[in-house]
Amino acid sequence: MKTTLVIGLIMAMAAPALAIDATFEDVPLAPESFYNGSDLAGGFNSGSFRFKTLFDTMYGSWEGFACSNVTNNTTPGWSNQYSAITGGGAGGSSNYGVGYVGFFGPSKVNFHPTVLDGMFITNTTYAYLSMLNGDAFAKKFGGDDGTDEDWFLLTVTGKLDSATVGTVEFYLADFRFADSADDYIISDWTWVDVSSLGTVDMLTFSLSSTDNGAFGMNTPSYFAVDNVVPEPAGISFLALGAAAMLRRRRTPQVK
Repeated sequence: MKTTLVIGLIMAMAAPALAIDATFEDVPLAPESFYNGSDLAGGFNSGSFRFKTLFDTMYGSWEGFACSNVTNNTTPGWSNQYSAITGGGAGGSSNYGVGYVGFFGPSKVNFHPTVLDGMFITNTTYAYLSMLNGDAFAKKFGGDDGTDEDWFLLTVTGKLDSATVGTVEFYLADFRFADSADDYIISDWTWVDVSSLGTVDMLTFSLSSTDNGAFGMNTPSYFAVDNVVPEPAGISFLALGAAAMLRRRRTPQVK
């Protein structure tokens, strides 16, 4: 009876800290639209996660995270910066997140301390078509003959109480293979496992590329994200651990 009561109390106290998936579907958007922080709210919430956004009223520019349901995955260039190359969210959903790493550094997501399972990542239309064909600012990945060893890398950094606990790397494009037929630019929603980071309360997202110039990276510094999923087992492990501890305490000692 006491064991059951203690476990129930532990689960009741821990339950509010359980994280809810960030599906982006809980962000209200009109069809074919986006949210980019122009209301100066500093970002938006989805599930238990806070996606940070910086908006400059002087220039009408933003960085950090936007939420979008734009489906245009054919128009190249900056004017189509809010579109995922998939034309929609993961699993056929409408909304998804767009990350833009700008002047102020990595894009940031805050949440209560938890272990994350992972998330789906893909390229934006802007970045994908730029790497595929080149544009006025960036090169065609692989070069004219396809042999240039280009890459475009997303680095996810986990933090706890502002201290870095680890990183996970995911290549949004990779042209370093001996056989150029293996070179790729990500065009589907792809699962990225970040559980190795352990317990974290912030993720930061940064981008790097082999295509750089005098003013920094030439490759458009965008990516798309959907379905950020926390690990579901934390509460169960906590309860089982408490039960095991109580059993050990109640086991008679052999003398």
